[in-house]
Amino acid sequence: LHDQGLSTCLLKVANNTQHFSINKVTTVSRATVVLGIQTVKNICLTAKLVSSLLAAKSLDINVYEKLTQLMANSFYAGMLAKMMVPNYSEEVQEEVYLAAMLYRIGESTFWSAGGDVAKNLANHQATSTEDFNQYCQQEMGTSFNELTKGLAMTWNLSDLLIKALDQPATRTDEVKVIYFADKLSAIIAKPAGSEEDYRRLLADIAQIMDISVRQLTVRIDHTREQAGKLLSSYGADILIERINSLPTSKDFEACNDVTSSAEPASKEQALLAGFIKLTKLMQSSKDFNEYLQSALQSIAFTFAFERSSFLMLVDERAGVKSRLVVNQNAEDDAISINIDIKHSDNVIARVINTDTAALINDHQEARWRELITEEINAVIADGAIAFVPVKIGGKAIGVICLQLLTPKQKIATQDFQQVCAFIDHLNMCLTMIKYS
Repeated sequence: LHDQGLSTCLLKVANNTQHFSINKVTTVSRATVVLGIQTVKNICLTAKLVSSLLAAKSLDINVYEKLTQLMANSFYAGMLAKMMVPNYSEEVQEEVYLAAMLYRIGESTFWSAGGDVAKNLANHQATSTEDFNQYCQQEMGTSFNELTKGLAMTWNLSDLLIKALDQPATRTDEVKVIYFADKLSAIIAKPAGSEEDYRRLLADIAQIMDISVRQLTVRIDHTREQAGKLLSSYGADILIERINSLPTSKDFEACNDVTSSAEPASKEQALLAGFIKLTKLMQSSKDFNEYLQSALQSIAFTFAFERSSFLMLVDERAGVKSRLVVNQNAEDDAISINIDIKHSDNVIARVINTDTAALINDHQEARWRELITEEINAVIADGAIAFVPVKIGGKAIGVICLQLLTPKQKIATQDFQQVCAFIDHLNMCLTMIKYS
């Protein structure tokens, strides 16, 4: 190694690692013999990762708080994952450790980069993990999990890691423990949610290890002690206090009391946030797609629509085609919609030609029956649908299509009216950036 600091760190870690009848390690080559080349590689990677992320002290205080807690969780997840596979080869143990430690590398990278978006996310008062994840998806246009997948594939990090990011609960035990370790370290850091789920997680881990839950908790406590010693060797004492002991019932009660006392954001507040986001976007962007994507995401997070689409006029206004489609989680939907509006009098043509939104809770009603073509019927299936015109300078460029896909569900009139008002605001923003 040509890095003196890294060499020193490696030797500290090597001497803190328990091996039988081994004298003090004083050289890198000796550390490689004692620990194995894969372990040495992982130590070096961990050291570099910890030191570079902790160096970002110029970040917003809440962003730095997020980053340091995430680093502690990730390091502990790596240690826990390795502890869960004691009967596997040393090579597999090290690969499992690395995959679990890097399980949230996308999120770590995001926080360490800082910036206004990171600051906004870190300062968001989320009422739950799901609420925070939805807000992140809305603001970033992607999820932390997708960021990690992208980095893992681009950097060729680990096949195990890539598998663990995609339906891990259905895979081999080596992949499962990566997912379980990440989940356990997060619960230990913040015991929110169901205590029953936590107990079930411990039981699942104990089953994989073929030991009792009591034996597992003893090993977890021992792993926590080891983690503290290793973090000290890495010069990351700031992370030690962030690794808690196993939570008790009182910890879950206290954490859930705090969560339940937080007032959830109302639909009106969420809609207002969507209005504000579109308005602020006018200061930085003239990209129509960005406005439409933002609008669809805001609609998805505010209302209960299972699919939201922008259908753009194409072929000299002879038809509409899906340009952007998102599901109820504001994630891209792969469905392709292509509807002719020139050769038949249908509801989409009426909406565009009369500049009037349409709410269709039952497309079998007499007033809609004549306006629903086979193409539109295939899109509606047995659900409810609404069409709202999207305009620039008073001229329609397409429609936003909002859907409930579950049979017999209905779109509330108030929701429809609020969405129409929101899309009117979108139309105003598109017009202003077009002619500014």
